Amino acid sequence: TTLATILGNNNHPAAWSIRRLVLFVTTTIILFPRARGFAPPPPSLVLVRSSSSRVIVASSFHQRQHYYHTTTSLRISVIGRHNDDYKQQRHQHPMFSSLYSYLFSNMSEQPGLSLTVLKQQNAETSNAIIDFFQSNQDFDKLAKYEGDLTVKRDKEDDDKLQVGIDYAKDKGVIDKDFVPAPYVDIDVLGKTPDEVASVIIDQVGGAASGVIVLVGLSGTGKGTTVTKLRQGLESGEPHKKVVTWSNGNIFRSVTLLAATWCEQQTPPAELQQALTKENLASFMSMLSFDKFDGTNYDTRIQGLGLDLYVSQVQNTTLKSPKVSKNIPTVAQVTQGEVILFAARAIQIMTTAEPNLFVLLEGRAQTVNYVPTPHRFCLVLSDDTLIGKRRAAQRLMAQALKDCDDDDEAKVEEALNNALASMVKEVA
Repeated sequence: TTLATILGNNNHPAAWSIRRLVLFVTTTIILFPRARGFAPPPPSLVLVRSSSSRVIVASSFHQRQHYYHTTTSLRISVIGRHNDDYKQQRHQHPMFSSLYSYLFSNMSEQPGLSLTVLKQQNAETSNAIIDFFQSNQDFDKLAKYEGDLTVKRDKEDDDKLQVGIDYAKDKGVIDKDFVPAPYVDIDVLGKTPDEVASVIIDQVGGAASGVIVLVGLSGTGKGTTVTKLRQGLESGEPHKKVVTWSNGNIFRSVTLLAATWCEQQTPPAELQQALTKENLASFMSMLSFDKFDGTNYDTRIQGLGLDLYVSQVQNTTLKSPKVSKNIPTVAQVTQGEVILFAARAIQIMTTAEPNLFVLLEGRAQTVNYVPTPHRFCLVLSDDTLIGKRRAAQRLMAQALKDCDDDDEAKVEEALNNALASMVKEVA
């Protein structure tokens, strides 16, 4: 009934997705076996994409069959490997054209690379730019540079975090024998953030509340997925209350206390003098988490003459120079303390709120110690997309600056100019 309702409504938000799904299922499961005389094995990868000129339905099987459709005729291109010889066969079937006509004849084309899409500055914009620069060598060069840089930066961050975790274990702050629960890998290739969020919500099942932990390399879409998860849980039935948690403000709060302690010494002390085991334990005791106003959860900083609420100072005091410049040093020696504080805060929320979900996104080393069965790791089976997404993000930001508000014609020119400028940096 739901499928029929969506197919009968061209303006339904899922109209394109459902039509592409019907086209894929029909070609791969029903029409293809009849045309070829055998049934293919279950697909290991599905990629469905729409651009201004074509709808592509691609699926990767053990023998790498690919299907695609153009606006004039639907062809199946089957590439199979037999005894190291590649054979290519093309087949046309009248049922395909009829199916496409039924599904898409009354549908307006999905938005391509337009000023409206550029202004969104989101995943749709990234995908449109990646499609636009498909097979562009300069874009591929920029994407490789950005991908290599992202992986290198992630590795450096992971190494630094691990030093902090090992230090916390040596201090006895966290259990050195602790083994984190396993993560469920989700390949985000070919999936929109909405689709990734739906996979997670389906995995969580009928849980009334809990903690959802999300990890993954930079560029896999963790932040966007958290946003979509929140929307999906809050709008679902029954409606859920959702809180997002980040350790960043806790690190900033400890850093503020350490810097304040240094200022109050006579003469003023160096930061390293503040970071003893005893001082750090004292600083952490000055932080508390609760519903101080009776309505909203907050972290309170109370000690050394300070009495602040994080929600009120997160964009002012906690981003002052004396905090920002000292965070890396403080964070390296307070990983264990902040991890335990976060775990206690999350437990307070989930115990008190029977219909609450807490979304926790970050590095695996820092979220491993939060107890929950709902743990997910976003991965990309095509690791080149990490660089392409990052390159697209840089290009979209620069192109939007260079475009006149109402000049649709300058979008492509602005993107090409931005690419030409950026690729010089990596030459």
